[in-house]
Amino acid sequence: MSPEPLQQGNLSSPTMFLLLGFSSAYRAWVTLCLCLCFSLIYLVTVLGNLLIVTLVWLDTHLHSPMYFFLGHLSFLDICYSSVTLPKILRDAFAPQKTISFVGCITQIYFFLCFGGSECMLLAAMAYDRYLAICHPLHYPALMSRKMCHCLVALSWLSGSISSLIQAFLTSRLPFCGSNRIDHLFCEIPFLLKVSCSPNAPLNKAALYVFAGTIAMGSFLLTVVSYVHIIGAVLRRGMGTQRAFATCTSHLIVVSLFFSTGAVAYLSPHSSSSMETDKVLALLYAVVTPMLNPIIYSLRNTEVKGSIRKALRTGVSPVCTKGLGITAE
Repeated sequence: MSPEPLQQGNLSSPTMFLLLGFSSAYRAWVTLCLCLCFSLIYLVTVLGNLLIVTLVWLDTHLHSPMYFFLGHLSFLDICYSSVTLPKILRDAFAPQKTISFVGCITQIYFFLCFGGSECMLLAAMAYDRYLAICHPLHYPALMSRKMCHCLVALSWLSGSISSLIQAFLTSRLPFCGSNRIDHLFCEIPFLLKVSCSPNAPLNKAALYVFAGTIAMGSFLLTVVSYVHIIGAVLRRGMGTQRAFATCTSHLIVVSLFFSTGAVAYLSPHSSSSMETDKVLALLYAVVTPMLNPIIYSLRNTEVKGSIRKALRTGVSPVCTKGLGITAE
């Protein structure tokens, strides 16, 4: 039996939500193919990002601020995809795709926490490239080990606080009429659709303000950094252009992350586009974390060299003092 719908006029929080997932019109073999595909994506995501984290930790040639941030980005990608994808896979053939109210709010918190932290970390990586290219002489002093740790801590703290506020506001919404969420996992726009709060537009505006502050703030910081970087490249010529090559992987990752998120959150949601919304959700929540280590591995000579060294020797050189950070 499916969970009982909420009684009309009941303004208390439900104990359970029903996730509708993909349309029931799909045949069993299509569902099986999707499940196998998602399993492969998750495996590649975890192993690929874990490889990056391990290389950055063990290979002394990668003990620089740029790779320190990359290691944290890969760890975030593992966490980010693990919030939603295992649940999606478990629900693939489940007769009841349910999630408790507490579980739903918890999933929202961690999904926004890791997503917001990644936004800020991408901005920190852009700032690092700006200092390396525009202020190379002062780079070792400006991007010190202490500064690296402060930027990472700021990324985690901002993502955590913003997501905590959004999850709390969502948990206070009244729900009535139905506990069916026409989505693959718990996400704020889809919970707002089943809320019966008379102040729903105000709640929605508050939630989007907090989310937009993190997303737009980090995006603008990234854009400003690259405006200065491109200006320096155009002024200084070939030497700086070679340095700019280190930015291409980061630019691709930034473009994928922000563009897919913007399309998913800013496009209007309607009943006729629900399947499209679910595909977009998979794109930014599942596919992008898988692509990040592939992009950095294919376009970064130092990472490729470290991978080749690890394959030849079986293990990368171990830094006995842990992860050191040295200026480039």
